[in-house]
Amino acid sequence: MGANASNYPHSCSPRVGGNSQAQQTFIGTSSYSQQGYGCESKLYSLDHGHEKPQDKKKRTSGLATLKKKFIKRRKSNRSADHAKQMRELLSGWDVRDVNALVEEYEGTSALKELSLQASLARPEARTLQKDMADLYEYKYCTDVDLIFQETCFPVHRAILAARCPFFKTLLSSSPEYGAEIIMDINTAGIDMPMFSALLHYLYTGEFGMEDSRFQNVDILVQLSEEFGTPNSLDVDMRGLFDYMCYYDVVLSFSSDSELVEAFGGNQNCLDEELKAHKAVISARSPFFRNLLQRRIRTGEEITDRTLRTPTRIILDESIIPKKYAKVILHCMYTDVVDLSVLHCSPSVGSLSEVQALVAGKPNMTRAEEAMELYHIALFLEFNMLAQGMNTVAHSCNPSTLGGRGGWIT
Repeated sequence: MGANASNYPHSCSPRVGGNSQAQQTFIGTSSYSQQGYGCESKLYSLDHGHEKPQDKKKRTSGLATLKKKFIKRRKSNRSADHAKQMRELLSGWDVRDVNALVEEYEGTSALKELSLQASLARPEARTLQKDMADLYEYKYCTDVDLIFQETCFPVHRAILAARCPFFKTLLSSSPEYGAEIIMDINTAGIDMPMFSALLHYLYTGEFGMEDSRFQNVDILVQLSEEFGTPNSLDVDMRGLFDYMCYYDVVLSFSSDSELVEAFGGNQNCLDEELKAHKAVISARSPFFRNLLQRRIRTGEEITDRTLRTPTRIILDESIIPKKYAKVILHCMYTDVVDLSVLHCSPSVGSLSEVQALVAGKPNMTRAEEAMELYHIALFLEFNMLAQGMNTVAHSCNPSTLGGRGGWIT
């Protein structure tokens, strides 16, 4: 029985036809209808039409340019061939020299790791801000009382005067020691906790309590208008160190009279005094804090208050040479270790220098000065200075273990 192709209109075989210049390929697919097995063919073309020669050339040249850019960037970012450089460096070396270099690298790597472990094991030094917060909380060496809403706030005259124009004017009217000043604040809504938080801010530069009222712009504006806007804590403490307003303690240095005569100096030169504030030195150094508290217990402090004279602390220059005193005080007020003070104005009053001249020893190196200051800082229990000096000594002499410390200038 014969079969005609026309009887199978839905044949799924491919076909080729059309324009001879553009050949197309068709793929036939069938979908079943709901009526029997009849299929409806769908034709999908894989041809994208004609492509002009010049378009093809442009696309090829564009890809080539992009490829060149990638290759150029890869070459520029390629790291140096360290193995090749080491081979070139060591090509003419003796084996023993190469072995010595390897040992040097291994020793340096071990020292670096040991230094890192020592830094991690050492506790962080207390900052000026933390010590000032403790000063406000524990009330070391206070000299004036503020009365607000029938509550007494013992404070330090020098700190508030340096930080706030309002208190500078207020305290100048009551210069006597232990004066009681009744506070009259015009800003509405200030209660006792908020007043305490304001004092904490003047001591530390941060509010000591989370109070939604401090987020109120109107209250902050009123407070700034009444009390003034203080500078940063670092700036005001540096100003307090430079001008020494309201200082209440002087540091004197004792010396051996025989060494004075040998040096050819005079006693007044060696006993030159340095001004300071009890609040600051007691906050930064447990040594000075215990010394001042012992004076209060023995009644010596009462004599100074009666005579209205600054407290005198006499230091043994064989333990704390005078030439280091400004470096120590500067770090106490600013948290900055500045060794330039040692050399910009040489001190003829330093017992260590007198001893060096008598013994015929040369001037101390920077590393030796740093290590001497480091031991003095340990004696004073002033950790910020100790860690700073440890860092300086380590930078001068890698064999000295050091690490994180104070800021070095």
